[in-house]
Amino acid sequence: MVPIKPYKKGFDYSYTLGAFPTFELIKGHPEIVKAVYIHSSFTDRESIVRLCTEKKIPVLTEDKIFHKISDKENCFVIGIFDKYECSLEPDKPHIALVNPGNMGNLGTIIRTAVGMGIYNIALITPCADLFNPKTIRSSMGALFKLRHQHFDSFQEYREQYQKHDVFTFMLNGTNTLEIQNCPKTELFSLVFGNEAAGLDDSFLKAGTSVCIPQSPDVDSLNITIAVGIGAFLFTHRSK
Repeated sequence: MVPIKPYKKGFDYSYTLGAFPTFELIKGHPEIVKAVYIHSSFTDRESIVRLCTEKKIPVLTEDKIFHKISDKENCFVIGIFDKYECSLEPDKPHIALVNPGNMGNLGTIIRTAVGMGIYNIALITPCADLFNPKTIRSSMGALFKLRHQHFDSFQEYREQYQKHDVFTFMLNGTNTLEIQNCPKTELFSLVFGNEAAGLDDSFLKAGTSVCIPQSPDVDSLNITIAVGIGAFLFTHRSK
């Protein structure tokens, strides 16, 4: 059994905090789950014990673990799992995030991507910790439904996935993205910068640069909103 300590990025394992993301972990990747801790006051114990028994996952009860690992009062289930890396599907749409810095935003983007039917996310490093329990909790376990891959640069990503039509989302993008003119392409990569700086001007030539129209009363949209709008338009445009 792995030692139970407050999470650090350097660990080769992480935690799911809460019943729902732990259920999603077990259903999506039972082979990487080390154990599941259940608080003695958890009222829906039977269903998760049944699932763990089916997947041959140890179930433990040790209430003091919860105070050590989670700062949330309503956390009654903790899953411990090995971190893992994937490769993206070359024949499916991607979202590429260049240096995302906020774990809450990253988790919300993952949840939004899965909600829009996009199951592949490229992460250009340095970036927020994909496996931090805060990221996982923000994703509501959607992390375990998609494929993810880290790259040292955007160029490295493009060299590996050359067939995707690239669309870079930028405030100074040359093409205004609206419902009636959303490009009709099946194999696309939607590229977004980080929360503070966005994408630099080199991305104007990295593909088709687009901007989401907005009022002049805000300087920019939150990245999670921008990803949601872009993902919705590209997955719901008319054929």
